[in-house]
Formats: sequence, C-alpha cells, structure tokens
Amino acid sequence: MTDTSGDGGGTGLPASIEAAWGLRDRPAKGPKPGLSLERIVAAAVALAAAEGLGAVSMGRVAKELGVSTMSLYRYVAAKDELYILMQEAVVGMPPEPPGPDADWREATAAWASAQREVFHRNLWALRIPISGPPATPNSVAWWDQGLAALEGTGLDEGDKISVIMLVGGFVRNEALLMADLAAAVARSGAGPEEAMRGWANTVKRLADPARYPSVAKLMESAAMFEPDEPGSDFAFGLETILDGVEALIRRRGGAGPCAAG
Repeated sequence: MTDTSGDGGGTGLPASIEAAWGLRDRPAKGPKPGLSLERIVAAAVALAAAEGLGAVSMGRVAKELGVSTMSLYRYVAAKDELYILMQEAVVGMPPEPPGPDADWREATAAWASAQREVFHRNLWALRIPISGPPATPNSVAWWDQGLAALEGTGLDEGDKISVIMLVGGFVRNEALLMADLAAAVARSGAGPEEAMRGWANTVKRLADPARYPSVAKLMESAAMFEPDEPGSDFAFGLETILDGVEALIRRRGGAGPCAAG
C-alpha cells in the first residue's frame, strides 16, 4: 500500500479514489505542512455549498487553502476526481434500513427518501456530471442497500439493478427539478404562489385554447393553484413507480409486497 504514483494500480481507478478505499497510503509529506486530501475535499465542499459547483476549480480551492495550485495535484490529479471525492464526502453512508419485518416497498421507499434528503441538503452535488457506475465506498454502500431492499421479491439481479436505476433516477430528477424551480422563483422576486399565477396568466394570454385545449382546461382548473403538502409530488411519484415495480414482481412470478431480506 505504498505505491502513490497515481496510475490507478490494478483497479483502473485514479490514485485518489483508491485512497478512498484504503488501498493507498496518503502522501506522508505535502508541499505545505498540514495539507491533506481530506482538507482539500473539505475546502472544495465548503466552496460549492457557498457559491455553487461552478465556483470549484483547482486554483480556487488552492487559494482557499493558501497553497499553490500545483501542490493540490500531489493529492488529486484532476477536477473531475475532486468532484467524485466531494460527492463521496457529502453523501456519506446510508442510514440504517428498516427492520427485517419491513417489506420491499417500505425498504425501497426509505432508501429513496434518504437519498432525497442528502440531495436537498447538498443541491450543488446534483450538478456533478455522472461519469460512470458507483466506484467509491459510500456510493457502493448506497447501491448495495438499494439492491438489498429488493431481496425476496423474486426479481433477478438484472431486474433489481434496473429498478434501482429507475428509482434513483426519479429521486435525482425530482430534487433537481425542485431546486431549479425554487431558484427561478427566487430570481423572480415573487413568492411561489405569485410566481405560479404570473406564469398561468402568461400561458392564458399566449396559448390559444383551440390549439392547446388540454392546457387551457388545466389553466381553468384549480389544480395548478391548490396548495400541496411539502413533498407530496415526491410521494406521489414514488408510490406510482413502486406500483409499477409491484406489477413487475407479480409478472415475474414473485409475491408482491414481501419481506425485504
């Protein structure tokens, strides 16, 4: 565990990601006393939380730490690697799943809700490009827990990973959509209800009911303006997806709602 050459060793992973798995020693000495991969990642996370992911660059992080940009490359080879390590830091390990008596729906819903909480606490992390399957300890732990929620359903491994990708994609998209809408409302200077009514009035003026009859019907209804309980859209979407998964389980010959593991 002494090779720190940065070639990724036998795993095909960058040295900084191997270090996250404990497969490499951190550099014992840095260009400045006290500099470490952990400090670099923490500074980058603080910067992203304060100013957004776009503010994070190797040069800016180095400035925050009071070191030269080149000194960072001893610990992390590229900004894309830094992004992965930032995500690993804020995602953390998944919380304990429901008890052994929980059925697959309860276990999967708990997994999805816990992911949503992480995203809403760290909205900047949603801007990190997805560069491949999970490859860090915490991300693999989340993946493992999602798959474990589907044990006992009768689904094969291919179906399980497809379900996890479907549910996880919904969670990510919902959090990103809510974040974008909230940012748009904030930029408008209006409250959420006022902003929605302004949008509806604009659509009514521009959208000819003869050409857009379904939209016109929606605008005339109260559906767009009835206050929702916090998280109601997420709950609706998740329950609808899990209804589909339950139908898949039955089609595959499983037992529907059943113990998670």
